[in-house]
Amino acid sequence: MHGRMMTVLTVCLVFGMTAIHAVEKRALTFDDLIACKRLKDPRISPNGKRIAFTAQIMNEAENNSHTDIYLIGTDGKGLRRFSDGEKSASSPRWSPDGRLAFLSGGQIWLQSITDEKPTQLTSHYTGVDEFIWSPDGRQIAFTSRVYPELGDDQAAMEKKDKDIENSQVKARVYEDLLYRHWDTWWDHKRSHLFILDVASGDFRDLTPGNYDVPPIALSGGFAFSPDSRYLVFTSNHSKMVAASTDNDVWRVPVIGGDLELMSTSCKDRDFSGNESDPQFSPDGRYLSFLSMKRAGFESDKPDLFILDMKRGKFKNLTEDKDIRIESYAWLPDSKSLLLRIDEQARLKIKRLDLKKGRLTELVSPGNNRYLSVSPDGKTFAYLHERTTRPFELYVGSTRDGSSRQLTHFNDQLLANVEMNDIEDFWFNGAKGDKVHGFIVKPPFFDESKKYPAVFFVHGGPQGAWQDEWHYRWNIQMWAAQGYVMVMINPRGSTGYGQKFTDEISKDWGGKAFQDIVAGQSYVLDSFSFIDSQRIAAAGASFGGYMMNWIEGHMDAFRVPFKTLVNHDGTFNLYTNFLTTEELWFPEWEFNGPYWEDEEYYKKWSPHNYVNNFKTPMLIIHGEHDYRLAYTEGLMPFTALRRKGIPAKLVIFPDETHFVTKPQNSRFWHETIFDWLDSYLK
Repeated sequence: MHGRMMTVLTVCLVFGMTAIHAVEKRALTFDDLIACKRLKDPRISPNGKRIAFTAQIMNEAENNSHTDIYLIGTDGKGLRRFSDGEKSASSPRWSPDGRLAFLSGGQIWLQSITDEKPTQLTSHYTGVDEFIWSPDGRQIAFTSRVYPELGDDQAAMEKKDKDIENSQVKARVYEDLLYRHWDTWWDHKRSHLFILDVASGDFRDLTPGNYDVPPIALSGGFAFSPDSRYLVFTSNHSKMVAASTDNDVWRVPVIGGDLELMSTSCKDRDFSGNESDPQFSPDGRYLSFLSMKRAGFESDKPDLFILDMKRGKFKNLTEDKDIRIESYAWLPDSKSLLLRIDEQARLKIKRLDLKKGRLTELVSPGNNRYLSVSPDGKTFAYLHERTTRPFELYVGSTRDGSSRQLTHFNDQLLANVEMNDIEDFWFNGAKGDKVHGFIVKPPFFDESKKYPAVFFVHGGPQGAWQDEWHYRWNIQMWAAQGYVMVMINPRGSTGYGQKFTDEISKDWGGKAFQDIVAGQSYVLDSFSFIDSQRIAAAGASFGGYMMNWIEGHMDAFRVPFKTLVNHDGTFNLYTNFLTTEELWFPEWEFNGPYWEDEEYYKKWSPHNYVNNFKTPMLIIHGEHDYRLAYTEGLMPFTALRRKGIPAKLVIFPDETHFVTKPQNSRFWHETIFDWLDSYLK
């Protein structure tokens, strides 16, 4: 009898503990999202024993963020904050002798890992944007925005800025494009490449002239030659930069002198497209860079080229590989490289054998960013995230890809948060082609219940939903509201071969739209727990365009969406051409300026289909969005309300194409979820 009672008591305790544990689990909240530490920029030390990286934390009360530099051993031991915690510090860069330079307050500082106080290396009036060490440790190359006509004269630049600030005339005057970019009006400064002598503090401008290093967009990166005698960088010297992707690779001696164009033509390429990320092989024999073949197309396939510096011959290492390289890094033996590759909603890491051309997969699941290779070439540091976890620091083997997690910054915060992994699916889209998507179920999912669903459409359009932890469009955050989240990667998405990516251009409302229509039908047929009478769609940028397009073509769907959420979407392709800044984009997508060829502007512009508008829409736009001017949000709102259709317009006067300030982000989430709940619950 006593034994039975003990058994019953034990069972009760076990079930009780299980119940308590279940109660402790909860859905993700905005407080969780804002509290996550955001890791970036891992760098392995010259002796291979430590990794420096940054961790950013958002401060909602002050509506800003703070970034610190951390150190950890490659064995996972000895984690500590390296920066003092008072001012933000970023861009940790190891000197060849093992000291750490970093940016704080727009200047370069240098500190031994055993010292408590850093030494300031620069007092550059215009500040420092990026920097790298020379291999011999004697020099630092950095970029800074300057008035090109004033050269190295810091005093003259300061005087000019003060004169402008003190003037009562605030007019901006322009005579050419680009007069503004992303979120900023052009201040007539150019980004130039400087060289700093570390011992003396002397510096000089290596790229004087009326052009930017790096270019305004698409391209970047600069590197020393292994002998520290030269720098390579990218720059666009086109007459009409606003309409050109012709970013080239250049070389300049560190002592100063004429620039030398390195990306000259070869038998199968004239290098009139976008070149980026120039690097030297560790032995100095090769200059490598990524190259897009087609001029004006920012989403062409990035091929990896090498230039044999002795023979003067180019070789395309990935000509026969239909892959999309996001970044790469040389291994110390100069015989192989690591590549980060966008592939079917994952960012994978693979090793490329230079001689054999063989690709070996090292890291495949999730989203993997950054590459820092150890001096012995045996390991590499990277950041890894999944839909259910933000970035943490890992080290992997360059031989077999075996990996080990080093940091656990967000484990405790998210330990009791209930989240579901993504579930992949494939279906037949336009023309019967296979299209990929995935769903995320809400927390505490019950197969026997019916759930509302939200269909996400990504931006780009050349982009993709991935297995990632996103801070602006966090899938788990939306699923936590009780929605089944559906992410489809339609025509134009990256990671499915270049042909698939190409098929969006000049066809914005065509096959990509048909893919979404077919995807909706497949999802409703395949997932019986979705309530087909409670579905919505949402998207930003191109996704916002697609909301406007869906609004005018809702009858194509088997089941109409109850409501749409449009963030910074294009409404009128004509007006967008005249207000956007990177003109190469619409000129490629719609076959030139509209006055030269109107066909695709007229065919695919949502404003031509206002007659068909009938679905309630939430419209959000940032006033400092110069990619898609906020008037693109005013127009559909005016059309909807004039027609008597429910709509809400939210304009953020202090945000850009993205909503990033913590308090604005909370308001953004609350506004969207309140709107969706009113139609789906």
